[in-house]
Amino acid sequence: MSKTLDIAIIGAGPGGLVAALRLHQRGFRPKIYESVQELKPLGVGIDVKVYGTKELDELGLLDEFRAMSVDAKESIFFNKYGQEIYAELCGVHMGYLYEQRFVHRGTLQMLLYKTVLERLGDDAVVQGQRVLGYTNDHDGSGVMLDVQNRDGTSSSVHADLVVASDGINSVVRRQMHPESADPVYSGITMYRGTTLMKPFKSGGTILHIGAPQISSMIVYPIADDFEGTGLTLVNWVVEAEREKSIEDWNQLGSVDEIMHYYDETDIPFLDVQQMLRDAREVYLFPLIRHDPLDSWIDGRVIMIGDAAHAMYPRGGNGACQAIVDGGVLAEKLDSIDDVDEALQAFQDVRLKAVNGIVMAHRGEGYEIIRRMVEERTNGERFADIEEVLPLAEADGIFSTYHKLVGQERPGHDDGEATGFRTWDVLASEPSA
Repeated sequence: MSKTLDIAIIGAGPGGLVAALRLHQRGFRPKIYESVQELKPLGVGIDVKVYGTKELDELGLLDEFRAMSVDAKESIFFNKYGQEIYAELCGVHMGYLYEQRFVHRGTLQMLLYKTVLERLGDDAVVQGQRVLGYTNDHDGSGVMLDVQNRDGTSSSVHADLVVASDGINSVVRRQMHPESADPVYSGITMYRGTTLMKPFKSGGTILHIGAPQISSMIVYPIADDFEGTGLTLVNWVVEAEREKSIEDWNQLGSVDEIMHYYDETDIPFLDVQQMLRDAREVYLFPLIRHDPLDSWIDGRVIMIGDAAHAMYPRGGNGACQAIVDGGVLAEKLDSIDDVDEALQAFQDVRLKAVNGIVMAHRGEGYEIIRRMVEERTNGERFADIEEVLPLAEADGIFSTYHKLVGQERPGHDDGEATGFRTWDVLASEPSA
């Protein structure tokens, strides 16, 4: 395909920025249109899976990514009392070729943004231009974008191809699929915050705590020696039911609303209550859902990332799947001469597989083991987890899930167990 193809990307989030870098690797020179006046490192933590780290390595960014993130070593699941249910190693510690790493979303976005400017030029990202809609050319050869400029005026931008990476509230999705554009509130709100504290457990441990029927908490470190303090910046997320949805995605919340869910949680190496009390900030986010789509293409417009396949933030695959989209799209555009055929080939590879992940996350993914334990114990403490959720059964759940998202666990094919109870292994405590 001609490398002079004029490609417009809507949205400078991680998905859009990676798409630009992947297209540039293939000889294309896309331009990104971003609605905000100035990109800033917003957001909280994200869990970059091994296949996401692989993508960043192929972009030549692995060393910089490592320097700003935390190596994930182990993942441990607890019931609401702090009793351990299951554990597994992460990334290279499991036997994968790549690391799983924890990072602040805004920090990763700024790395990708800086790299786009370095490789594609200072004019590669146009900020303060909000795309309001699109019109495909009558002959099918291109797209006209309706744009609102930062000064409030309107203009038009023409491109041979538009890649919509404009997020969960996608304008393009609303136009392409108006019948399923409005998100549905799940009844659950996420309380997201960060706490500066001493490292816990291995220094690279992600914790999954609580009974999902009541409240669920995820905790993991996202920056070591944060700003030279010698302390770790820890990201935590608490899910709890809330009658009304949150319209402002950056609304501030209070830990007072969620502390009581963890009154009886006793984890030897982490004071959950103290971590919540010491929060630097707490934001509220509604847990919403979009129904999976049967098409991401309308003429010369294609959606990727959350615009195409928004998923519950469970299992840490949303950002990673958006990153993968960019690489696959670039490969198809590079290897197939006809643009429309290339778009269809991308969709054929990605749509069914990613929709499967979307639906799996609605069912809690591997987090379902905590629900199972709560139900099987009638909400009481257990004496022996093996009598409640045998290791072999939990292992099967995890192996199935990892295969679904594209990172089959090493050792699974030959029947080797990959999960464990942490009291069966020796783990050194991190230095303070």
